Amino acid sequence: MKLNKKLLASGVMAATLFAGNAFGAVSAEEAAKLGNSLTPIGAEKAGNGDEIPAWDGGLKEAPAGYNDDGIYINPFPNDEVLFTIDQSNVDQYAENLSPGQVAMIKRYDDYKMPVYQTRRTATYPQSVMEQTVENATKAELIKGGNGIANYQDATPFPIPQNGVEAIWNHITRYRGGSVQRNVGQVTPTENGNYSVVKFQDELTWRAYLKDYEPDQDPNVLFYFKQAITAPARLAGNVLLVHETLDQVKEPRRAWVYNAGQRRVRRAPQVAYDGPGTAADGMRTSDNFDMFNGAPDRYNWELVGKKEMYIPYNSYKLVDRDLSYDDIIKAGHINQDLTRYELHRVWHVRATLKDGARHIYAQRDFYLDEDSWQASVIDHYDGRGELWRVAEAHAMQFYDQQVPWYAIEVLYDLLSGRYLALGLTNEENDPYTFGVERTSREYTPAALRRAGVR
Repeated sequence: MKLNKKLLASGVMAATLFAGNAFGAVSAEEAAKLGNSLTPIGAEKAGNGDEIPAWDGGLKEAPAGYNDDGIYINPFPNDEVLFTIDQSNVDQYAENLSPGQVAMIKRYDDYKMPVYQTRRTATYPQSVMEQTVENATKAELIKGGNGIANYQDATPFPIPQNGVEAIWNHITRYRGGSVQRNVGQVTPTENGNYSVVKFQDELTWRAYLKDYEPDQDPNVLFYFKQAITAPARLAGNVLLVHETLDQVKEPRRAWVYNAGQRRVRRAPQVAYDGPGTAADGMRTSDNFDMFNGAPDRYNWELVGKKEMYIPYNSYKLVDRDLSYDDIIKAGHINQDLTRYELHRVWHVRATLKDGARHIYAQRDFYLDEDSWQASVIDHYDGRGELWRVAEAHAMQFYDQQVPWYAIEVLYDLLSGRYLALGLTNEENDPYTFGVERTSREYTPAALRRAGVR
C-alpha cells in the first residue's frame, strides 16, 4: 500500500528508536512552530486545499439541546453522506485506507464506510495545550523509550522524532483528568448473538487526586478502577490498576477483587497479551483503549504521515434513541450508523523485538494528528498474516474539550467475530467528569472495603 509522502513541515522522516539513546526535547526554534504553523498539539494547522479544512480551534461549545448530563447529542445533525466506500469502489480509495479496512470491506458484502464532510473538532483545554508546548522543549525519553523524564501531564512529544514518542502521545493523552463512565462490552458470536457485560470505569490522573502530593508515587501516571456491574455471575468483580510511567523499572501494579472468593490478589496478567476482562478471548489487555501499557516489547518505527478515512464525530453511535440491537450485527457493527472523514494520521509500525513474546508480531497504528488518539490499528500474527483490525469511533466531548471514543471495535478476520467496548446507549449516567477521588480510594484495601458480595 502506498504511503502519502506529505509530512509535517518539521520534516520528520521515518525513524526507529534504539535502546540506550535519549530522544525527546526539540529546539526552541522548532517548538516555536506550535501555535503557528502547527497546532499546540502538533498537527498541521493548514488544510490540504481540498477535503481537509484548516484547524480553527476545534469544537469548544455544546450544541443547543445538550443538558450538561454526559449524554452527548449530535452537533451536526444535518450533515449528509458525501459518498460510500464499499466493495464496488474500495480499490479506488485503497491508498487512503489501512490494509485492515480494505480487508473488512472485501470480507463482508454489507460492510461499507459512509464518508462525510471533514470537521476538525478535536481540541483540548488551554492549560493542556500550554503544557504540551512546554513539554516540547523539556520532555525526554529515558531507558530506551520505556519512560519519560521532565514530563508534565499533557502531550509529551508534539513534534515526534520517532515512533515510540508518537505512541507515548497516545498513551498519555488528556482524557479529562478524572472521569467515571458506565459502559457496555459485547463479543457477538459469528451469527450476531451477544450478551452485554457492563462496567463502571474510573480513571484519575495522579495530579487530579484531592490529596495530590507531587512527591507521592511519582512514577504513577494514572489510577484506573473497573467494576463489573452485570451480568450477575460476574457482578462485583473489580480490577484496580496503578499505571506506571516507566513500566520496565516498575511494572504496572494491578489487583483484582474476586466477589465469589471475597479476596484481593495481585494480577500480573493484566498487561501485554494477557486476556482482556470478560472479553471471551477477543482482546488482549493492551488492546484496551486501542493500545495501553509498556512499549518495551516492540521496535517502533515512525513511517510517516498520510491522509486516511477514519471514524470521526461518531455521535450517531451514542444516540439514546438507539438500542444495542440497533448497533450490534453479525460480523460487524451497523455501518449505517458510522461516520468516516478524511484526516491526516501518523503511521507508526510496531514490530516484535527478537526474543520478546506477544501474540501480535506486528501492529500498524494510525494516530489522528489533531488528538494523538489511535484511530485504526492493524494487527498481524506470527506468520505475518493480517489478523485483527481495530477502529476507534471518535467523538469530541465538547463540554469538557476532550477527544475520546464513542466505542472501540476490534474485528477478528479469521473467526468472523468482534468485540465492541464503550457502548452507552442503554446506560444511566454514561459519563461524569470531574469526579473527586483520593489516593486511599485506589488501594487494594479499598477494593476489600468496597466488596459487595
